[in-house]
Amino acid sequence: VYVTDAIRAVGVVSSLLSNETKGGYVDTVRTEYKKVADAHARSEADKQRLPLAKARANAHRIDWSAYEPPKPSFTGVKVFVNWDLTELARYIDWTPFFQTWELKGRYPKILEDEAQGAAARQLFEDAQAMLKQIIAEKWFAPRGVVGFWPANAVGDDIRLFTDEKRSQELATFFTLRQQLTKRDGKANVALADFVAPAECGKPDYIGGFIVTAGIEEVAIAERFERANDDYSSIMVKALADRFAEAFAERMHEKVRKEFWGYASDEALAPDELIGEPYRGIRPAPGYPAQPDHTEKATLFRLLDGERNAGVSLTESYAMWPGSSVSGIYLAHPESYYFGVAKVERDQVEDYARRKAMPLAEVERWLGPILNYVPAHYAEAAE
Repeated sequence: VYVTDAIRAVGVVSSLLSNETKGGYVDTVRTEYKKVADAHARSEADKQRLPLAKARANAHRIDWSAYEPPKPSFTGVKVFVNWDLTELARYIDWTPFFQTWELKGRYPKILEDEAQGAAARQLFEDAQAMLKQIIAEKWFAPRGVVGFWPANAVGDDIRLFTDEKRSQELATFFTLRQQLTKRDGKANVALADFVAPAECGKPDYIGGFIVTAGIEEVAIAERFERANDDYSSIMVKALADRFAEAFAERMHEKVRKEFWGYASDEALAPDELIGEPYRGIRPAPGYPAQPDHTEKATLFRLLDGERNAGVSLTESYAMWPGSSVSGIYLAHPESYYFGVAKVERDQVEDYARRKAMPLAEVERWLGPILNYVPAHYAEAAE
């Protein structure tokens, strides 16, 4: 049963535990959920989707003849340890911090909000106090790893090579393409569109990264829990998340200005970076532009994430410690964030062949974006 607020969970559990109310309550919930599911199905049915071949024919077109891909200052990986906490604090985006506490609004305006302002100000004051302590006592030890590799697009895939000769493949990032019918000349995009295709003859590159606030947050949060101080436990976790995201922002800035160097004259203040006015993107596996979490396995193998950054993947491809961020770097000035949205069976079958994975396994990982009911699901239901 979905509960919008933790405080309502008590009533839900009471209804489910009571022999007198359980039956009627469950029937009511099922009826409500069916209405929601039916409405969603009708809405999705109204959205026309293209066959994969037509979506590919409407890919984002870049004039590669007029573009020279920039070469990074190094290829391979570079490891960073104990990044300065004071520096990272300048890159914190505070808006998601308030969302963690279910306070909606953008920072700093939320501090003056008529309904939430008082709570937001108290929360922010407590956060600043703990932030100072984190920095002064070095509670966290941020670590990260960055890598660059020669790369070119082959269809909807991004092929990485061992060296500049580009004769030996190192790995492949598999990308998914939008299939929703577009209007006004808009393209059906895949991340591979932003990497020079092999046939154009331009030597392109791709980057990758893993950063973390560090494993220390786990022990600190547990210490607060043992002292029955849940508020501080949640606070330290929320701030660890902010440090990880700030680290990702700062590292991307270093990439643009130094490591890849295609924007060496960029002069943006940390608070200006929140709106992403810069060139290049850092999409992450599991997010809208590439909803497949299994692509993290390739990224972590290339970067040796556990040894170099102290970050590992769980069996469900979640990162541990939780206050970690990973993704790839794309440098083309026309690259942008997008959502793949729902995909059809023809693309999923093609994607499974390219990844050499069983179709049922791919359907499992792409379950939230499938625009059809997989055969094994239908058989199970029957």
